[in-house]
Amino acid sequence: MTLEDKITASETRIFKAVFPNTTNHYDTLFGGTAMHMMDEVAFITATRFSRQIMVTVSSDRIDFKKPIPAGTIVELVGRVSHIGNTSLKVSVEIFIEQMYSEHRERAVTGEFSFVAIDENKKPTSILK
Repeated sequence: MTLEDKITASETRIFKAVFPNTTNHYDTLFGGTAMHMMDEVAFITATRFSRQIMVTVSSDRIDFKKPIPAGTIVELVGRVSHIGNTSLKVSVEIFIEQMYSEHRERAVTGEFSFVAIDENKKPTSILK
């Protein structure tokens, strides 16, 4: 399997409904909740790519472009964007979909960095 094939195969898509218990007093998704969901999708993507123990080491520039209202569906898409020796980066996008129309738009983007670790919690090579 080529590297590009591994990247394509590890792309992760998760859909969630935005319910009132995840929103703030403006009836939009809490930013921290969005970041939590993004980190989870990024972790799954990194793990599916490497099939190793992966840990988050940083999140880079999370851009909240649009508020995410209650009563919408969100799709989170994670894709490996950079591969190093022991680390990789995953870009994550959140798209808003209206429940009762075809309207869809990108709301949030961000990038998360992960390191592969061995049984002694030491960094290990991603591409073995």
